Amino acid sequence: MDAITPLLSDPAAWAALITLIVMEVVLGIDNLIFISILTNKLPEHQRARARRIGIGLALVMRLVLLGTIAFIVALTAPIIDFGIVGSPDSHGNPQFETAFSWRDIILIAGGMFLIAKATHEIHAEIDAYQHGREERSAASAFFWVIMQIIVVDLVFSLDSIITAIGMAQDLEIMVAAVVIACVIMYVSSGPVARFVAEHPTTKMLA
Repeated sequence: MDAITPLLSDPAAWAALITLIVMEVVLGIDNLIFISILTNKLPEHQRARARRIGIGLALVMRLVLLGTIAFIVALTAPIIDFGIVGSPDSHGNPQFETAFSWRDIILIAGGMFLIAKATHEIHAEIDAYQHGREERSAASAFFWVIMQIIVVDLVFSLDSIITAIGMAQDLEIMVAAVVIACVIMYVSSGPVARFVAEHPTTKMLA
């Protein structure tokens, strides 16, 4: 509490908090839309529960990552460098980034997963109209959706927390911003999920 009290009277801390909340919400939109797309595949009575679990996991992962700031910062250090690719510019800097950190590798792998998942969803949406939807048991479908949400949450949480660490100096501000952003995600999850479900074109774009 003693560490928080000075922050409450510091205008710079409030400005950092508001800025970070906005940034976390913006970064969380992709996470929320993907959760909505995944949960909309479930029976109606399971969707709200799956969204709650998904957003809860997103909050837990973000808080766990904030508790390991030293580890997260270490993830940004290059571990692989293929040397200079292309001619250096006028300042002597390489034209293309060739050094990769664990963060880069995780985000690249996550990006490949999202591309593969998006491609699968588009094919499934088209095939559903041509051949009818594939039926799965409710338990199996729910478990599979939660597993995919965990992967998506991990990718988005890592990027979100690295951004938070770069924008704020105080752990209390980061935690507050993450919690508030996740509450906003939770409140808006229902309307977003309904909008995505009612507008197939939006789902394709998402």
